[in-house]
Amino acid sequence: MSDTHVKTLMDDLPPARIVEKLNEYIIGQDDAKKAVAIAIRNRWRRQQIDPEMRNEVTPKNIIMIGPTGVGKTEIARRLADMTGAPFLKVEASKYTEVGYHGRDVESMIRDIAKAGIAQVQAEAMQRVAASARDAAEERVLDFLLPRPDADYETDEGKQAAERYTRTREKLRAQLRAGGFADKKIEIEVNAPPPMSGIFGAVGSDEMAMEMQEMLGKMMPGKRKSRRITVPEALAMFQQEEAEKLLDDDSIQREGIERAEQGGIIFIDEIDKVIGSHRGDGPDVSREGVQRDLLPIVEGATVVTKYGPVKTDHILFIAAGAFHGRKPSDLIPELQGRFPIRVELNPLSRDDFKRILTHPKNALTKQYRLLMATEGVDLEFAPDALDAMAEFAANLNQSTQDIGARRLHTIMEKLLEDVSFNAPDLRGKHIVITGDTVRGRLEGIAGNEDLSKYIL
Repeated sequence: MSDTHVKTLMDDLPPARIVEKLNEYIIGQDDAKKAVAIAIRNRWRRQQIDPEMRNEVTPKNIIMIGPTGVGKTEIARRLADMTGAPFLKVEASKYTEVGYHGRDVESMIRDIAKAGIAQVQAEAMQRVAASARDAAEERVLDFLLPRPDADYETDEGKQAAERYTRTREKLRAQLRAGGFADKKIEIEVNAPPPMSGIFGAVGSDEMAMEMQEMLGKMMPGKRKSRRITVPEALAMFQQEEAEKLLDDDSIQREGIERAEQGGIIFIDEIDKVIGSHRGDGPDVSREGVQRDLLPIVEGATVVTKYGPVKTDHILFIAAGAFHGRKPSDLIPELQGRFPIRVELNPLSRDDFKRILTHPKNALTKQYRLLMATEGVDLEFAPDALDAMAEFAANLNQSTQDIGARRLHTIMEKLLEDVSFNAPDLRGKHIVITGDTVRGRLEGIAGNEDLSKYIL
């Protein structure tokens, strides 16, 4: 992420504004929002200081502690969206110590580099989209109306050229108006060499894919003919023409820089790599994952197929429920690399009620829009919101606490019949009341064994 990119994105995002934007999607958890807002603002502050000192200022990584479904991942994801930063969510439990079969922790750096490059490439593709579209149109028109073989020096040839130009412009207008949606043309495309299965038995799947991609570039496939529709050909040609206009080396350099200077890696389930200190079984591998994570979080250079990637200024946000564990159970060196620790609170009845209506992507808004596609006007009465919030809070206390995800199961069960019969309810106005909620859920929630399976 270049200095200019950081300044442009962050000039209008002081910490209070970051928290305000997070509040549009996430209820409560003010301490966590404040911590990430400061961490992000410090990135902008770092860009304002003397370049010699700038490299000495490293991110203050964060550990979020709290049960599932209370907003840990959502805070990190929304933070990346609003700042335009490359973002990667990983689960610590998916990694293994070096020497064990599985993913190594360095793969997260390869993935964040890939995300940064993809982000820069998407922006570059947008910039050249108009030129690529024009070039793609010309190629499609060449198929629809091949250029006549005539002597353009003669009067007859000149007239043929004029007729050809007029006809071509008419076809261009029809093409832009979508007039050839069903017409098929025959084009030649590259057929990739058949290499599937060559590397499947050796190394990781990730390594196999990278080897196939590399050999695919070294060994171009044969050309083969395909009959496709004009819109498909237009999209394919536009992609090809856009790629011709891009500078791959420049995109890779900027993508890596953006990942290095602005990347956010969210490491979920960090508590799952805490061993029981018995010294046997899988605990050896778990503590090994912590040791492998340490240099990555501390600041290292990881070699990727795009080039070396430095991790010194990537922001790491770790999270975990820490049931029966605490951050101090992590190895001391790793603890020191996560100096900021914030606890997220379990959701209360009032939190559930606000989650149902307040966020921009609130569940009640989503379901109203979904039913509206079937011509059904769905309404939630205030006492229905109270009842759903109460059921969610009680179920989280009496069974496993899954946070706001409990509302998804409640809403699905509550609206099961309405959703199933929606095509036959077109034009109906359906009001969900507190009695509706209780009538639908009370029997299930009251049966402890049944509620464990259904709600």
